[in-house]
Amino acid sequence: MADLAAFLEDLVIANRILAHEGVVDGFGHVSARHPERPDRFFMSRSRSPQLVTFDDIMEFDLECNPIDQRGRVMYGERPIHGAIFQVRPDVGSVVHNHAHEVIPYSVTKVPMRQIIHTAGGMGHHVPVWDIHDDFGDTDMLVRNMQQGRSLAKALGNNAAVLMRGHGCTVTGRTVRDAVRIAVYLMVNARLQTEAMRLGDVTFLTAGEMTATAEMSASPLSSDRIWENWTRRSGYAFEVTSGQKQ
Repeated sequence: MADLAAFLEDLVIANRILAHEGVVDGFGHVSARHPERPDRFFMSRSRSPQLVTFDDIMEFDLECNPIDQRGRVMYGERPIHGAIFQVRPDVGSVVHNHAHEVIPYSVTKVPMRQIIHTAGGMGHHVPVWDIHDDFGDTDMLVRNMQQGRSLAKALGNNAAVLMRGHGCTVTGRTVRDAVRIAVYLMVNARLQTEAMRLGDVTFLTAGEMTATAEMSASPLSSDRIWENWTRRSGYAFEVTSGQKQ
């Protein structure tokens, strides 16, 4: 139980980091596959990520049904998470966000490509999913499992998928992986846009993308940035001061 508590604490911290780093605002969410039951996952009740606490974390089956709802309001777009967990056993965490920097790449023909080494893990290809292709005019939200499975199909075996006029969905082996990739995908999008304004861009080679993915996922790199982001989010202060929320 102590190990599960530490696992869920990472999920709470992930919400705080994503909010503080500007990946999410009042909207967006992050999930984690149950470490002992791969047919279930955890995510917060419907709440702004900056405000998520340990008591907000809920458990779901892969059809996105709550295990113990207790009257808590749930995120409407949880099918994004359930559908990906169903078809990608290698995925341990999913981040959905609306980072403004990625939106232009979801509505134009310009592909998002890796430009900085710290974006290692974003993958060699970032596909774009258009909800209109399968479902016509909607409010652009992924509200049911049919829509979630369509998104998961577009994601394929990639690390991330852009959602036309909406945002993106990012995956990782762990919560820390998914958060890191989501943050630097946003940063990479901003820098790619700035670089293209200046002229021709030299993107990373396929070999460099593979090598930087391995480097970024190594404990030497991932643990250091996680500690930094945790402290910047304010969560470390809550822990050390005995005011964990």
